Amino acid sequence: MKSRQIPYKIYLSEEEMPRYWYNVKAHMKIQHEPFLNPETGKPCTKADLQPVFCDECIDQELNTTDERIEIPEGIRSFYRTFRPSPVVRAYFLEEQLGTCAEIYYKFEGSNTSGSHKLNSAAAQAYYAKKQGLKSLTTETGAGQWGTALAMASAFYGLNLDVYMVKVSSEQKPYRKEVIRTYGANVIPSPSDTTAAGRKILEEFPGTGGSLGCAISEAVEKATTTPSCRYVLGSVLDHVLLHQTVIGLESKTALDKYGITPDVIIGCCGGGSNFGGLIAPYMGDRLQGKNDIEFIGVEPASCPSLTRGKYAYDFCDSAKTTPLAKMYTLGCGFMPSANHAGGLRYHGMSPIISRLYHDGYIKALSVEQSKVFDAAVSFAKCEGILPAPESAHAIRVAIDEALKCKQTGEKKKILFGLTGTGYFDLAAYKKYNDGEMSDYIPTDKDLAKGFATIPEIKA
Repeated sequence: MKSRQIPYKIYLSEEEMPRYWYNVKAHMKIQHEPFLNPETGKPCTKADLQPVFCDECIDQELNTTDERIEIPEGIRSFYRTFRPSPVVRAYFLEEQLGTCAEIYYKFEGSNTSGSHKLNSAAAQAYYAKKQGLKSLTTETGAGQWGTALAMASAFYGLNLDVYMVKVSSEQKPYRKEVIRTYGANVIPSPSDTTAAGRKILEEFPGTGGSLGCAISEAVEKATTTPSCRYVLGSVLDHVLLHQTVIGLESKTALDKYGITPDVIIGCCGGGSNFGGLIAPYMGDRLQGKNDIEFIGVEPASCPSLTRGKYAYDFCDSAKTTPLAKMYTLGCGFMPSANHAGGLRYHGMSPIISRLYHDGYIKALSVEQSKVFDAAVSFAKCEGILPAPESAHAIRVAIDEALKCKQTGEKKKILFGLTGTGYFDLAAYKKYNDGEMSDYIPTDKDLAKGFATIPEIKA
């Protein structure tokens, strides 16, 4: 048994909670390409984005110079209800694997939403209320973002419509009920309530939907409703910015014990939680202060980084949003109905895409059955049932620790445990019953998605 001079859980006090978000773009030698207005083909201005997003979020989106952006007290006060969150030393997992590696994870699942999503939901709802708006719209995949935004909207007194990916709303009916309990309206997407939804249903009858479909409907609803804006749970720069509280708390906690990770691992859907975890460490890396290996993990069924193209593409399926330069499978790509609903997005954060393109990040894709093998192993020894999304990071953390077992390297591994899987029991039932399949798109499937990427030069 290993010596346990480092506690199982490293907690920060409320006074040690971050007072600023960390803007990694301030240290990026090459910024990601600007968002483009699809009507003009020119870089988006604040005026272009104002019909869709809250003003303060747009300012944060366009900020490439300020390393620190202050967290208003009105957000910090809400953060105190669920932050700071602990960094945990996975002693029992280390012992189970027989590895000489040290494994740490940042646990973001102790709030009612069950995930990290509340970090940005609180911020975006606060800014909407400050602007005098009455309502918000959004999409949700696995339901964690929808739950988080429902909580934040209730706290700040805003109405909310949530377009939930249809297959997830069917797989997770109780997640849907938590969202409704907090006062939000849930619409399975694609639906017949919007022009975008009706068009998608006509083209893909019987589809289980995707995040791209749900985004299209939510944006349409927001832009046709007075005193309403659309808020996004991942992908965009300001969402990643809000999630940097994860990395900042991790760094503060580990610094107390003189620990600098050798490897940092996170699951990747849209990229905000992974980006938030690595941001302060990546900022140091960009300044030549460390040589950490950063690994983003995505599902083999929706492999935007590992099999996608780096190109300008629409962020939604109906082609109504600004164009983003990102790794993408094509806005028309319809992912398989896997159980990691929060990772079923055709594109990737422009920040993560740029850093990956420039060689600062490594990406891996893993099959669903291997993800659940890791999830169950982790649950049995660490006592937390992880969300399928988080289990992608667990899978690769285990694999990295087993490499250390073979080589004798005593690496320090940090991964993000973004949420719990207590609303994912249908998925665990499939696994326990031996009925879980691995969905991997063929080259033909990918070609269909790639055909929907517009012809735009950087």
